[in-house]
This record gives sequence, structure tokens and C-alpha cells, in this order.
Amino acid sequence: MKLKHFLFLMCFLLAGEFAVNAQQKTLVINTKTTVAPIQSTMWGLFFEDINFAADGGIYAELVKNRSFEFYKPLMGWKKTGEEYAGQFQIVNSQNENNPRFLRIESLQGKDLGLVNEGFRGMGVSSGENYFFSLMARQDQGALALKVELVDSTGMVIGASEVKNFTGKWNKYETKLACSATHPKASLRLTFSGKGVIEIDMVSLFPEHTWKGRKNGLRADLVQKLADLKPGFLRFPGGCIVEGHELETRYQWKKTVGDVNDRKLIVNRWNTEFSYRNAPDYFQSYGLGFYEYFLLSEDIGAAPLPILNCGMACEFNTSELVPLDKLDPYIQDILDLIEFANGATTTKWGKLRADMGHPAPFNLKMVGVGNEQWGTQYVDRLKIFLKVLNEKHPEITFVGGAGPYSDGQDFEYLWSQMRELNVKMVDEHYYKSPDWFLKNAGRYDNYDRKGPKVFAGEYAAHDKEGKDAESRNTWKSALAEAALMTGLERNADVVYMASYAPLFGNIKAWQWRPDLIWFDNLKSAATPNYYVQKMFSTNAGTDVVTALVDGKPLIGQDSLYASAVVDSKTSELVVKMVNVAKKPVSLTLSLDGKQPSSQEMNLQVVASQNLGAFNQVGKPEEIAPIEKKQKISGKKIIVNLDACSLTVARIPLKK
Repeated sequence: MKLKHFLFLMCFLLAGEFAVNAQQKTLVINTKTTVAPIQSTMWGLFFEDINFAADGGIYAELVKNRSFEFYKPLMGWKKTGEEYAGQFQIVNSQNENNPRFLRIESLQGKDLGLVNEGFRGMGVSSGENYFFSLMARQDQGALALKVELVDSTGMVIGASEVKNFTGKWNKYETKLACSATHPKASLRLTFSGKGVIEIDMVSLFPEHTWKGRKNGLRADLVQKLADLKPGFLRFPGGCIVEGHELETRYQWKKTVGDVNDRKLIVNRWNTEFSYRNAPDYFQSYGLGFYEYFLLSEDIGAAPLPILNCGMACEFNTSELVPLDKLDPYIQDILDLIEFANGATTTKWGKLRADMGHPAPFNLKMVGVGNEQWGTQYVDRLKIFLKVLNEKHPEITFVGGAGPYSDGQDFEYLWSQMRELNVKMVDEHYYKSPDWFLKNAGRYDNYDRKGPKVFAGEYAAHDKEGKDAESRNTWKSALAEAALMTGLERNADVVYMASYAPLFGNIKAWQWRPDLIWFDNLKSAATPNYYVQKMFSTNAGTDVVTALVDGKPLIGQDSLYASAVVDSKTSELVVKMVNVAKKPVSLTLSLDGKQPSSQEMNLQVVASQNLGAFNQVGKPEEIAPIEKKQKISGKKIIVNLDACSLTVARIPLKK
């Protein structure tokens, strides 16, 4: 090549590089004036008992159908020993809440027993102790009980005994030390001797639960929730609030008090999807409203209970309570407020105290209905709000915009929420990643004087594969991050937001994607989880303007951004999303307060493999890394990786 041609080519390339650099965007951030405060509830959690999230999930009970109350009373149990007529009898005691118990007759003196399979097996760990208990009454003779943990080959990996049963119903307990780790162990009970015994509430819990509470919650799953530092916890759902029909709606009063007296019901996700039937899916209510409030308190989240408004699921039976028969449903909400906040001299406040929490739970929000729509919902909501607002003006009562993110029903409900002066409206959107990208500016033009928004259920639904976790792709998480910059930028309108659903059992799911996947022993954070964590742990206290050419950065050159200040730490926090498959540089120009340090902290999660996802028990494909970057002056160049979310924390002069 001749020298002049070489020089021409180099000039051409340099000119091209200069042109690219000339197009580099500058995000002008006003650090001297805040736009809106960020609510402490901004980023939170939505819990629903779907995908075996409660029984078989966060509730650490290992025995399935512990009180023989399933439709098939011995579902989950297998009888052992020589059978003859009358050996195993299901007896109905006429106790309304816990009617059935099992009667075992061993009149020939032969060993008889039962094996419980757990929830797709029992996950047990070597070196862990397990607390076994049961309610029992010996009717005849003298029987002894051998309690064993066995692995899938039948090998005993933990054992103990229970003796000296009496003729009165009593609780009997023992402890088993486990000698091996196994994901699909089972519990074997063997009665020896001659006689008749009746048993109920057969239970097995690990000794180490969340905060060491006996018969409590699974520690690793709760820890993942606590690590998000959530602003609120919404419970118990979701569609189970409504029920397939009104009879199977969630009734909070049946979930408090003595665990032995909580009435088990079928879970509405039991047969909701024909392709994912779960005939063994019930709600024991060992995780009930008291435990939900306690969990909220533990992880520093404001409780947000959702109660039925006199309507069953409109996708199922659409059963309605007549307008003149709503009083018991309204009273349920009034009594719940008393349970949460009332003095210990009140009926429900006393129950809270008797359960171990004399101090109030400081309830400030209640949702009325879940995902209803149409005039039937509005007619009922009017009646509820007339009573509730009068008796409890200190409580924010949340209304709903239905299951859709737009359309005629959505617009109608919003118009009615404004007329009813509802303080907060719950919006839901399960959409494609592309929808999330296109709607990052969704709230830019919302009415600033109207009700506030609770983005109560959202998730980007990407393509799915054979693996349970496959729908939680980096593509879906990245799209959610883009939308979340818009939620944060509009914090004067959007007061709360939560991904949904929260948990998924890889062996027993009905719905995906989900934020956290788990099996009997392990759990995995999804890429979506890490996006939520990067926002929730970098929430800040106030929104500040962040503009490119006088406009918010909403998709220009595939970039999205929002900025907040954290007055508690005197930092500027900038969240930047690059959805392009090439890296790009973004200049941050600070107008106002300047950096107080020559170094800033960065959290980055990135991958050009948009289909990547994390799996339970395998190394994480997608996870954030932390690093530091030198800075100088009020202009800071941040190099954004391809397909990335970057959070920069910049110390500011006070």
C-alpha cells in the first residue's frame, strides 16, 4: 500500500472514531434540586401461595397432609405392614377446623406404620437436627413409635422413638439427628406392640429456621427476601385472595391462632392449569396472617394485606356476594386492622398478643380486592370505602385497575378510582420484553393530582424452554430494568412496585417466570432478582432530573437512565441500562453539587447472551459485580457494557 493511501485510510478511520465519539450522549444531572421524594415503600415484594411457595416452600414443614385433611385423606402417605380390615381408619371428629384423624389398630401385635413422601420428597441435611411431633391418643394396649428418616434407597439416616402414650390427646415430641444430606428423603413411622392409637398433626421441621423460630420458615428463602431490603410485603396474593369460588377464598381469621385449629383448604392453583395439575396442593395455613405480619417486621417491610371484596375470581366462577350481604366482608377488614394495630384489650388485639406480639404491627395499607374488573367491582368497592374511610382515615385503602395494563376495562376502572378518590391504584402487567422497553415512559404523562400507582404485579415474559427457570432470561430482566428507570423517574406518581410471582418450586410450579427458584435444599436468584436488588438496595431518597438534550433518556440509542440522590449518605445514584449488543460510553454531567471523592462505586450486571438464566444448584450465569472507577471533576464518563445494567454511586459534597 502506498504511503498516501495508508495516510488517507488512517484519517478516514480516525474521522469515523471521532464521529462516534461526537455522538456520545451526555446525561445532564441536576444535583441541586430534587424533583420528588422516593417513598420508603418504592420497591417491595409480592407473595402468593403459588408454585408451592408456602407449604413445600417458605414454610419449613416437611410433612405433606399432616392432619389427613386432603380430599384423599391419605394422599402423601403410604401404609406399611400387614393389612387387614379396620387396620387404618379415617375418623371424622366433627371438629369444624380439624375434623379428621387417623386410627391405627394393631390387634395382632404386628408392626404397622406409615411413610410420608413430603413435598416432592423431603430435603434433609447432614448434621441438622429435625423436630418431630404428633398429636396422639392411645385407645387400647401399649404401643411404641419408631420415627425414622430414610433416603430414597430405604437407608435410615435419622431415628428416634416416642413411647408412653396416654388415653388423652397430647402432643408428643422428639428430635432426630440426620446423618446424610438427601433431597428426596421420607419420614417413616412404625408402631410396635398390640393396641389401638389415634394420631393427628404429624409434623417434622428442621431445627434451624429463620431467626431460629421453632416450626418456622425456611431460612435460605427468607434470607433472599431480606437481602432485597424491601419496602413492603404484599400478601397473601394474588388470585388465592379471590378463590376459585367464594367458599375457597382466603379467609384470614382461619389462619391465626393455634396452628392445630387452622382449617386447611384446597389451593386454587391445585387444578387451575390442566397442563400443570397439582392435586396435592393445599393450604395448611401454618403460614398465616400472623406469620406474614411477623415476616414483614423481620425484613423491615411495611405489611400490605389484600382481602376479598365479595367477589370470586372472574376468570373462574365470578361468584358475587349480593350488595346487601357485604357486611361480613367489610367486618373482616375492620377486624384485621384491629388484629394488626388494636390494643391488647380488644378482641383481635388480644389474640395478637396471645400469639406472642403485644406491640402493634403498625399496619398502614390494605388492599380491597385483587384483580377484579367491571361495574360489579366498583359497586362493591363504593360500599367498602364508605365504611372503611370513615372508621379508619389513617389507613390507605388500595383499589385495583384489573388484570390488564390498558383497554376499556382499565380505563373505566381508572375513571372510577378517581371519582372514588382512591388513594392508590394497583396495576398489573405481564408482557413481552419488547412491551417493557416501549413503556419505560408509561408514567411520564400520568395525572399528578390523581391516585398514586402501585405497580403490584409485573414481569417480562420471554420465551420458555424445558428447564423450570428458563423463562427468567437476562433479556426479560434487562427489559424490566429499563421499565424500572421509568418507575423511579416518576416516583411522584409511582409509590410502590413489585415483581410477581415471588417463588417457584422447580418440581412443582404452575406459573413462570418467578423471582426466586428453589428445590428441597437449595435456591437460586434469577437475573430478574438481581435487577430488583440493584434497584431496591440503591433506592435513594429523592429523584433528580437526568436529561439528554433536555429529555429523559428513554430508549435513545438503546439507552435508559434515571437518577436519585441519597440524602442519608450524600450520594448521587445513577441507574443506566444499555439494551444494545454493543458497549457505549455515557457522559454524566453534574449540574450543582459536585463529587466529594475521586472515586465512585459501580455495580454492573451484563451479558450478551440474552437467553442466559440461572439454575438451582448450578453456577450463576448472570450476577452483578462491583468495581470502583476513578473520577475527576463534574463530567464523568461511564463505559456501559453491551446488554447491561449499571448502577453508579457518586459521593457528593454536602
